[in-house]
Formats: sequence, C-alpha cells, structure tokens
Amino acid sequence: MRLAKVIGTVVATRKEESLTGFKLLVIQEIDPLGKREVKNRLVAVDTLGAGEGDIVLWVVGGAARVVSEEHRKAPLDVAIVGIIDSVDTYDE
Repeated sequence: MRLAKVIGTVVATRKEESLTGFKLLVIQEIDPLGKREVKNRLVAVDTLGAGEGDIVLWVVGGAARVVSEEHRKAPLDVAIVGIIDSVDTYDE
C-alpha cells in the first residue's frame, strides 16, 4: 500500500462496460516521510468517496481487484482503499 494525494478527476463517457458506475480519480504518489518528491501520477478507482486534496491509501495490481466482489470482474490496476486522517512517522 502507498500514499497519494487526489489531484483530479477523470470523466470517460465511453469505457469498458464493467467500469460503469466507478468514480475515477487522478492521484499523485507522495512520500510518507516527506523527504523526497514523488512524481508518479495514476488513475485510480475510488471505492470510498475520496475528493480532491484528500490523502489516500492505494493499492496496485491484483490487490485492486479484491476490494469487493463487483471490482473482481473489472479491469482494475489501481484502487483507493483508504482516506488518511494523519500520518505519524518515527524516523531518526
């Protein structure tokens, strides 16, 4: 699992039928320690109702399809699985 910030939305009027009804968000990966810049941007299926500016927890690959039964049939690669309230680290 990784952290990202929601930076936008995706609107697709035509898409794979199994993706109908899914909200798609643009996320930018962030470093939990804030020590390095991460430029990895992805489109993720939102399973929780995240919004622009939210810090989210996301998964990639097969883990994205096991979020719920309805997601297992969709061609998903990235899914938002948590909305983060705070991050505490114990780095020296």
